[in-house]
Amino acid sequence: MAYRGSLRGRLVPPALQHYRGVAMNEASDSSKVVNLSPRLDPSSERVGELLSGVRGIANRRLQQWVANMFEHVDDALFDLAEKAENNAAQMHYFDGMREVRKRRPLVERNFLSAISRDLGELTHPSQQPSSVAAPLATGAVELSLVADNDLEESLAITSMIGKNEQRLSRDLFAVNQRLSVICGGYKIDDASNPVAPAILSQAFRQALHELSADMRVKLIIYKLFDRYVLSSLEELYLEINVELVRAGVLPQLRHEVLRGHPAQVAADAGQVAAISSAISSAMVADDVGEIPSDVLQTLHALFNARRGHVGVDVGMSAMPTGPLPSANELLGALSVLQSQITSAGPLLHARAGDAASLSNEVMQLKGQLLTQIGALRGERPSHVATIDEDTIDLVGMLFEFILEDRNLPVEMQVLLARLQIPYLKAAILDRKLFAHRQHPARRLLDGLADQAKSWSEESDRDHRLLDKVKSIVDQLLHDFDDDMGIFERLLTDLQQFQDVSKRRSELAEQRVAESTRGREKLEQARRRAAREIIDRIGDQKLPPLVHGVLARAWANHLVLTLLRQGDESPEYKSALRFIDDFIASTRPAHTPESRQLLRQMLPGIERSLRLGLANVAFQDSDIERLLAQFHTYYRQQLGETVENVEAAAAVEDEAILAIPDSIQPVVERDAKLDDEALDRDAVVIAPDSPEWQQVQALQPGTWLEFSLIEEPMTRAKLSWISPMSGRYLFVNRRGLKVADYAPQELAVLLADGHALVLAANALFDRAMSAIVGRLSQPDAAQTTGTE
Repeated sequence: MAYRGSLRGRLVPPALQHYRGVAMNEASDSSKVVNLSPRLDPSSERVGELLSGVRGIANRRLQQWVANMFEHVDDALFDLAEKAENNAAQMHYFDGMREVRKRRPLVERNFLSAISRDLGELTHPSQQPSSVAAPLATGAVELSLVADNDLEESLAITSMIGKNEQRLSRDLFAVNQRLSVICGGYKIDDASNPVAPAILSQAFRQALHELSADMRVKLIIYKLFDRYVLSSLEELYLEINVELVRAGVLPQLRHEVLRGHPAQVAADAGQVAAISSAISSAMVADDVGEIPSDVLQTLHALFNARRGHVGVDVGMSAMPTGPLPSANELLGALSVLQSQITSAGPLLHARAGDAASLSNEVMQLKGQLLTQIGALRGERPSHVATIDEDTIDLVGMLFEFILEDRNLPVEMQVLLARLQIPYLKAAILDRKLFAHRQHPARRLLDGLADQAKSWSEESDRDHRLLDKVKSIVDQLLHDFDDDMGIFERLLTDLQQFQDVSKRRSELAEQRVAESTRGREKLEQARRRAAREIIDRIGDQKLPPLVHGVLARAWANHLVLTLLRQGDESPEYKSALRFIDDFIASTRPAHTPESRQLLRQMLPGIERSLRLGLANVAFQDSDIERLLAQFHTYYRQQLGETVENVEAAAAVEDEAILAIPDSIQPVVERDAKLDDEALDRDAVVIAPDSPEWQQVQALQPGTWLEFSLIEEPMTRAKLSWISPMSGRYLFVNRRGLKVADYAPQELAVLLADGHALVLAANALFDRAMSAIVGRLSQPDAAQTTGTE
């Protein structure tokens, strides 16, 4: 115990004792202190010199500590690789080592540059630290609805920040006060001080984005950053304070934080992550073992911190009456409440109006539980054990989330919310439920929610899905006592149901996609054929007989040839040449040479016409009648006398052509094919709009909810995006087509609120992220820990 200093009885190295001694001596020796006004002009040269000195101290210290940290990262990953259970895990850590070695210089440079830049911008109050996207609440980082990896990363950073803010509150408070003086009175606090744990951690997180490593590797790096950088900040703060005291900045400032001061409040808030960090200290021990999940411990820390903020007057009386209920008492009381639900009769099909009443029941369960325990033991307890209270609150918040989750239909919300008591019993019996993603109870709830997400009344007319969900809920309510194996059995049952449903829907979905693909190919071929014919006709006025054949019979022949042989085939090219010859044959033949040329063309035209008409299923009698009409037309062209009046009339009237009604026109008479005109009714939406970006990011398998005007709500899965038209095909859970939309149409539906993209991640993960985010908010104290 050679170096015991005055700071909270901790062992203090000689270097720190030296800095403290210098500071105290110079502060007490007024001859060495230059009196500075309480506030300096931020634009003055003096301020620039002081900030430059602080920046130099921070850069030197941080550079040394970060370099030391990365040396230990390499050693830690190598040790993990040596202890890996299999080759795949070993390669995982070796890959992490290679990536760290490759990116280390860039990460170090970005981190140090961000801190140096933030220190230089302290004299500009309008600018927030560049290393964070938004001002951070002290002791917490953003914990919004994020992906799984982001949640783990945020929890790790929360832990680091909270623990160190609490530990360093005294020295950090002094640094904040002195920097505030330098910056002209602009308040510098833990959330805006570039050398405070919050901004240092966020700057390091931003710099670590350069690292394409697995989250497990990043969590090891964060733990070592905490150990070798944040844990050394006491030396940095003392050196900065000494330097500023020497310069005469608040030399008489007492390094004490009064209870209730914002800095102390910040330290109290930091208890959340400090407790979490203490529990999870095994994340990187001296031998660096596997990383466990810290979600549950962090949630317990958040609950404890919130209770500290709320005080004893919220929710329960200050002193407990009688012994705290045991786990068995809790389970017994819950079983009684569970039996009361089941005795009310079988579950009816849920109604949307049930959600509000169920929400009240969810929030009142703690009080009902204590009342029931009182009825069983003869005396109502006012408290339960802290860990049990956390579990009750956590399960309650989980089911509150379910009742508010926009991704679930209201009818399914109501059904799933009835599982609160069985899941509370499961959480008391097995504390790992919230920590392990593969826990059967957690997977069952995720599976039920995943199936429920696809439900709509229209797609479940036989009530097959609704009845299955109701059956599982009913079994849990009636049969679950303390046998956790029921979750595994019901999960197997749900998976079998899901597999059968999936096979059925995939077959139907495949047929829908093939049908849609065929229609699109046909439409594309029709437009191509129409374009070829219209382009060749141009401004020419064709006789009704010729135009009728081209627009109906030959256009259909062209479509079939495109679909069967393709546009590079000899058959298709021959069909196009016929159009040219056919149109050329309508030109007046007034000279002997032109009449001779027409006579030479006619056999080839007749031969091609016979083949084309046969290809589009003309009967032989129809072919002969049509050819007779053409014989009459060409005799007129050659100046010969026509005796067949009916045939002559057909030349001038397309309505009496010998073409069956089944051969529909592809090209309307006098039509001008204009692609822009075809899309003139399409709504244009800005390509930089959030809705357009959302549409572009959609992947097959994504579920959406459609609420169209005067149509029932329906949920549909994006099944296929056409490579030809770009249209989005949607099917329901049975694989049947619901709709198809052009990208612009879908973006408009999203913008108008008629379509909603549903979350793809699991219900439990969404709920845990939301709960952590809610508990991290300042007003969470008013809504947790209460009955």
